[in-house]
Amino acid sequence: MTRVGFRWLERGSCSHPELMTISGGSLCSVDFPALVGVIEHPTRGTFLFDTGYDPAFIEATTPFPERFYRWTTPVKIGVGQEWQAWLHANQIDENAIAGTVISHFHGDHVAGMRNLADKPIYCARAGLEELRKPGRFGRVRQGLLSALVPPQADANANFFEDAPALPLPSVFAPFEEGHDILGDSSLLAIELPGHCVGHWGLAFTTQEGQPVLLAADAVWSGRSITEHRPPPRITTALLGNTKSYRATLNLLSQAAGNNGDLAILPSHCTASAKAFRKTNAS
Repeated sequence: MTRVGFRWLERGSCSHPELMTISGGSLCSVDFPALVGVIEHPTRGTFLFDTGYDPAFIEATTPFPERFYRWTTPVKIGVGQEWQAWLHANQIDENAIAGTVISHFHGDHVAGMRNLADKPIYCARAGLEELRKPGRFGRVRQGLLSALVPPQADANANFFEDAPALPLPSVFAPFEEGHDILGDSSLLAIELPGHCVGHWGLAFTTQEGQPVLLAADAVWSGRSITEHRPPPRITTALLGNTKSYRATLNLLSQAAGNNGDLAILPSHCTASAKAFRKTNAS
């Protein structure tokens, strides 16, 4: 695999009772960061994995029924997480951004797409089609806010399903196949079904030789993987498919148990993000 630079950065957060995200969790509210992957390709430029929260989320959830999304998922977006401020704080050259990889189309993963709609996006066809279906109430129930993804983004979409399928290196086992979205084996999209329609992760190797699997919302916490504790059925049934979700969790647990060098990074897990940064800093 072509190696890439990688940083795992926070852009906004939301809060939920922990019990809704992991079986046996507390009723207390827990903050969950929205993490964005900044991927530096050696020749192609910078790619973002998702976008985190953005002030556009507040705008999109001002009317009803979209306001229900904001009520059920209280969001924090600081001044430093506005687009230009966030780029500057993290030394990201906006002109070097070559595209965005979208794990799925929930609002906390695509809220910044208005800043990137004119650039290539890499996503699941099934997820984009679900976002564009009619019925505002139905979309809100699924965590989808179509206003966050400008229509011009559709014309710039490159679909995971159409990318060549390649066998994954053994370090990612039991996952066997990835879709080569850039055509050079650097970024391999892996379908991780269950959380919602069109939910995918991303596999790659960092410049330091660290294999990474960005698991998006296949779990909210790394503890779900290591302790094999899925969210309660009410959560997984509301957004996706419980049977598929738990099958994906089984695969992630096997991968974590079999491959000690593999970093599996959920998009909302502070502990996993800190552990990854500490390991790579040392």
